[in-house]
Amino acid sequence: MPEVGRRVIRIAGTTLDAEKKALVSLTKIPGIGFTLSNAILRKLNLDPQKKLSEYTDEEIEKLEEFFKDPYKYELPSWLYNRQRDPITGKNLLILGSDIKLYEKIDIDRLKKMGSYRGLRHSLGLKVRGQRTRTTGRSGPTVGYVRKKK
Repeated sequence: MPEVGRRVIRIAGTTLDAEKKALVSLTKIPGIGFTLSNAILRKLNLDPQKKLSEYTDEEIEKLEEFFKDPYKYELPSWLYNRQRDPITGKNLLILGSDIKLYEKIDIDRLKKMGSYRGLRHSLGLKVRGQRTRTTGRSGPTVGYVRKKK
């Protein structure tokens, strides 16, 4: 029997709103999107349309167990958010604050190898081919002043 008045649930180091549907609520965990959330709930045979507060303690335990070791549930590799990790070569599911850590590691690796993207990162410029002539300005060179006639 679920606890009466349970408004928040802590799963995978994230506080989730128990009044929302489980499908939406799981997407608040960093690293989990809508598709992955749906796949997790279906793999654990849980109803995605139920609110988290309506789940029993055993069902919440199932979710917590999934996040402790997601690899034993054999999800398709395209659902993982870090495929073919450059260090290990494996498909990884990264959650929470580890996402920012891995992003920093990747940027440092690009800088160290001296790639074009690494150079742009180190200079603080745009990396993905956006225009820089008129946008992305900072400092005193913002705007355009016409010459007086």
